[in-house]
Amino acid sequence: MKVLVNGIGNIGSTLLNLLVTYKNELGIDEIHACKRTVTKWNKAELDLLAAKGVKICTSGDSRDYPQLGNILPQINYIFEATANGVGVKQKERYEKLPNLIGSCAQGSEKNYGISFMSGVNNEVIRSQKFVHVVSCNTHGSAALLGLFAGKELENLENADMVVVRRSEDVGNHERLVSANVVARHLDAEAGTHHSIDVRDMFKTLDIECDLTSSDITTPSQLMHSVRFNIDLKAPLEKSVEELIHSNPLIAKTNKFDSNVIFELGRRYGLNGRLFSHAIILSGNLLVTDKSIKGWAFVPQEGNSLISSLHAYLLQTNHPNEDAVINGIIGDLCQDEW
Repeated sequence: MKVLVNGIGNIGSTLLNLLVTYKNELGIDEIHACKRTVTKWNKAELDLLAAKGVKICTSGDSRDYPQLGNILPQINYIFEATANGVGVKQKERYEKLPNLIGSCAQGSEKNYGISFMSGVNNEVIRSQKFVHVVSCNTHGSAALLGLFAGKELENLENADMVVVRRSEDVGNHERLVSANVVARHLDAEAGTHHSIDVRDMFKTLDIECDLTSSDITTPSQLMHSVRFNIDLKAPLEKSVEELIHSNPLIAKTNKFDSNVIFELGRRYGLNGRLFSHAIILSGNLLVTDKSIKGWAFVPQEGNSLISSLHAYLLQTNHPNEDAVINGIIGDLCQDEW
């Protein structure tokens, strides 16, 4: 299996390190990566990836690397790691590739394919060619709903969430805000794109999801957070602790400072990352008979990258899909931080 990661930014570089780490388990023979613009400023990073066995190509005018167009015909799977509509524009090109089995794109590329999140609609994307992996905050919101209201949301009355977003990744200086910035509500019922995307993802299972969301961006480059308010049809049959413990993609913490959680991820997470779908502040929940209110921290792209690996396994019909993704989740996700 020959795979390509198109884009070597924050998401693409982390994904490449995961692919290198789990190359054998995933059944990958060659890992290619495309950097559109190669300059003296990013040459050192490309050399680091090349030293790990990643084959670098470019879609720009650099003569130091092969051209993307010459590599694409041999590729079996593409991880589209660009943003802001670039991936969607590339899809028409990918559809014509002779050896392409499947491809997935990240959060901003919503019209790329079937919206997907690991553990929600796995069977819907099996053998499908194009998949849209929902955003990290969509992962957090959907994971909390599934945890408390059931995998098919059978116990959900309604829910409302406020996503508190960090403004950009560490190391970037493009979108860092100087004060809190509230996002526009895009839909009169759903609110921001987070609930719209959660609703659309559950619709692939013919499940209606009564969720509204708002979001505010803060002057931080570390972690997202979400304030959730979930109303249930019937009381929980298990304790919150039991529910969290039973879901390997959900972690808990008794810490209130996202700086501390981020630092623990930097110390102990693979490549310094956190990969849980959500990290619930377990000692700060407001639980009544039929409602749960509280806070959770949401890692940036780590949770969506687990879904990207899972999408690859499902789309290519990997014979040991379940064992491989469970092994990766066991390695990457902690029960408690």
